[in-house]
Amino acid sequence: MNTKTDFLIIGGGISGLSLAKKLANLSPDDKILLITKENLEEGSSFYAQGGIACVWNHSDSFEKHIQDTINAGDGLCNEKVVRKILIQAPERIKELIEIGVQFTRNDAGNYDLGKEGGHSERRILHVNDQTGENIENHLIDLVKKIKNIEIKEHWCAINLFANNYKCYGAYVLDQENDIIHNIAAKATILATGGAGKIYLYTTNPDIASGDGIAMAYRAGATISNMEFYQFHPTCLYHPYAKSFLITEAMRGEGAILKDVRGKEFMQNYHPSKELAPRDIVSRAIDVELKKTGDDHVILDIASYKSPSFIKSHFPGVYETCLKFNIDITKDPIPVVPAAHYCCGGVMTEINGATEVKNLYVIGESACTGLHGANRLASNSLLEGVVCAHECAETLASLSSDLKIKEFKQWEPGHAVPSTEAVIISQNWDEIRRFMWNYVGIVRTNKRLQRAKKRINMLQDEIDQYYWDFKIEKNLVELRNLATVAKIIIVSAISRKESRGIHYNLDHPDKSEMSRATTIKRPW
Repeated sequence: MNTKTDFLIIGGGISGLSLAKKLANLSPDDKILLITKENLEEGSSFYAQGGIACVWNHSDSFEKHIQDTINAGDGLCNEKVVRKILIQAPERIKELIEIGVQFTRNDAGNYDLGKEGGHSERRILHVNDQTGENIENHLIDLVKKIKNIEIKEHWCAINLFANNYKCYGAYVLDQENDIIHNIAAKATILATGGAGKIYLYTTNPDIASGDGIAMAYRAGATISNMEFYQFHPTCLYHPYAKSFLITEAMRGEGAILKDVRGKEFMQNYHPSKELAPRDIVSRAIDVELKKTGDDHVILDIASYKSPSFIKSHFPGVYETCLKFNIDITKDPIPVVPAAHYCCGGVMTEINGATEVKNLYVIGESACTGLHGANRLASNSLLEGVVCAHECAETLASLSSDLKIKEFKQWEPGHAVPSTEAVIISQNWDEIRRFMWNYVGIVRTNKRLQRAKKRINMLQDEIDQYYWDFKIEKNLVELRNLATVAKIIIVSAISRKESRGIHYNLDHPDKSEMSRATTIKRPW
């Protein structure tokens, strides 16, 4: 089915919604179609607990925030990009306040600024421990009221239509009606988030399968720094918790990591202890678990803060843990590291522009140069709203010069309904397990080569299945997940050093000369 729109936004997280809102105001005569493969609320933005980093009080400064970001990025941040994004933070935060986001205040009536790992000052604005949910809900309510924005939930992007490094739109599966639309647009914007489901343990929701990165790669865009996949140190360890994140802000308020016998250990790994950068804390936990053979460590806040403090500052964590019979006002929390954030992605400018004309990428799918080899905590939501602002201004200024060009309809060929869905679940499970074991927190040359052999074999099987059977969301996600897994593996093999999140036992030192890794589809 042929569909036309001026701007096609794929993804309904904070980046996509912020872009839709701004673009609708700047280009009121243009039609904007925003699609998401699940409900709008089902994305990583919604589950972001910690907050959004911003220089807000007089004791802090942009230079401090910039230096903290560069230090965390371990030599691979683009300083110009870092400066431009961080300096915009107060203005973008004020816009969120204007639409109704009520950041938590302290007893004196001032904003309660949190402190997280790698930050030298308190600068995290938050809504208790449910910041992403609060911002997302306000944006959803606002965007739904804007007349020139159309929202389609349960529409799953299959592939971009691109030719000679120019994007014309996308093929999209309407899951409820089992119809494939070819949506032609002046510009297509990917705001599809990360790829955490590539790993066995992740804080990400099920939809995080690397769709935008994989589609952009197939369209000819350059992918950068994918070996840098950040692992969050503290994910709730429980068989039924399904990867619930325990916010880093809890460690910022004094929670201590201990082994299951109650022994503290972070002092052995970094002077900042629990507030060391995430890669260091995750590796420390990994080392402790391998050394002791334990399944998890514990995070103890009950011994250091009152029950009233814990309940008021971390209501989301308190209520969720209580569902699993863990009272965090009395008991320590069992935690393990889990895949959390993709620091690499599609190489873009700050406004989301890629080398594929009329294709833009913002949010976690993009690699702007802000994060380098390791993301500083709570810089991600900030990057999302800043880059959405820059993208909206760019697209609005170009709108009158851009044209919609329709393209051929989807050709199903001889594809038939699947009778072997078990292949999808089996391959998905196998990829997630070998990525965790071979391409996880600590890597070796041998593990990476084993992973490369496995993904090459599985990709052949998945590609054959993709062309033989009718398109469905699980198959689209599996294909994208396999593509991104291959990119991560190849990127990790090419980096002959340990830097930031990427740690290889066979190359434990940093190289004196280090640069971003780039991968592009061979044509």
